[in-house]
Amino acid sequence: MIGVMGRNRFKKKPKAEKKAWAWPAFFSNWRVYVRRGSVVLVLVGALSALTWALDRPVKVISIDGSFQRVSPQQIEKAVAPFASEGFMSANLSDIQRAVETLPWVDHARIARRWPNSLRVSVTEQTAAARWGESGLLNTRGELFVRAAAHVPAELPRLSGPEGTEAQVAQRYLAVQGRMQEAGLRIAALRLDERGAWEMDLDSGVTVRLGRREVDERIDRFIHTASQVIAHRLTEVNYVDMRYSNGFAIGWRNQATPALSGARHPDDADA
Repeated sequence: MIGVMGRNRFKKKPKAEKKAWAWPAFFSNWRVYVRRGSVVLVLVGALSALTWALDRPVKVISIDGSFQRVSPQQIEKAVAPFASEGFMSANLSDIQRAVETLPWVDHARIARRWPNSLRVSVTEQTAAARWGESGLLNTRGELFVRAAAHVPAELPRLSGPEGTEAQVAQRYLAVQGRMQEAGLRIAALRLDERGAWEMDLDSGVTVRLGRREVDERIDRFIHTASQVIAHRLTEVNYVDMRYSNGFAIGWRNQATPALSGARHPDDADA
């Protein structure tokens, strides 16, 4: 008896159904894209037309600020080339940069004012100290004028190697408040090529600070040395703070300095 065989290996597989061909999504939705594109073109055209209509010549340049070193005429001259571009097409960032390149201008803000004017608000630099013979430093320690025609005589004079403007200014700004509280005023602060510091008081006394522990030596001068010389400032030539635990006073009419506290100078600063 012949048994029932398994599945017929020769049975034909059913043919796969062919998928119906479909148009790409773009072609099937072309009307939607056309409508959207038309709206965009209309908006761009309307915006361009509005810009063209508003881009009238600038007729008024109003200038705002407290002026001592900068004249409104200088500012107007810097703005004029850009204003000729038109009310809407004038590049406000370019105008700001042009105004801020003027000496004594710290910051400028430019704004449009309907229908045909530009408003320029200017903040002048504040000179905190002079640098060298005729340079000027602002309150951030930035050298904003290298050769000023007029240097205020009351400004302290700072000096140091090229590129140390900010370092010297920061030390001065950090110390001057404490000195004023002690009834002293810094007339000059110097940093030499070796990295040693000196300061002159408005009384004519020079304070030698050296290269090491400068802040600690300034504190020691304020709290100790200045008390010793307070009533004899006109007789003192210099105070040398380059000692580990004391200081030396150089009197104007005395050949050798008088030592207070310490007997040995710091050799590293000598």
